[in-house]
Amino acid sequence: MFDAMRVAQLVIAISVIFVWVFRFENIEREFREYGLPDVVRNAVGASKIAAATLLLAGLWYPALIFVPAVVMAVFMLGAQIAHARVRHAPQKYAASFALLLLSVYVALMAKGVLR
Repeated sequence: MFDAMRVAQLVIAISVIFVWVFRFENIEREFREYGLPDVVRNAVGASKIAAATLLLAGLWYPALIFVPAVVMAVFMLGAQIAHARVRHAPQKYAASFALLLLSVYVALMAKGVLR
C-alpha cells in the first residue's frame, strides 16, 4: 500500500543526509556566503542529520516522527530566510522549500491533523 507520509519521510531524510554528507563543500560555501561561523554550520548539520535519522526511525516507531518533522521544518524555514538574505536566485530556494512543505505535511500527519 502506498503511504505518502512514509515516502515524504524518506525523501526528507535521504535528501538531508545526502546534502550534508556528500555535498558538504556546497554547504561550506553557502554558510560562508551567509556569514555564519563554522560552529553554527556544524550544529545545524548535526541537528539536521539527527532529525533525518529520527524520521527514518519513525518508519518503525511512529511516536518519533512529530518532533523531528517540526525541527526539520524550522531549519528549512531558516534556509529560506538565509537564501533570501543573500538574494539567491529562486532555483536555490526550491529544494529547501519543497523539504519545508514535506516537513510540515509529515508533522501534520503525525499529529493526526491531516488524514
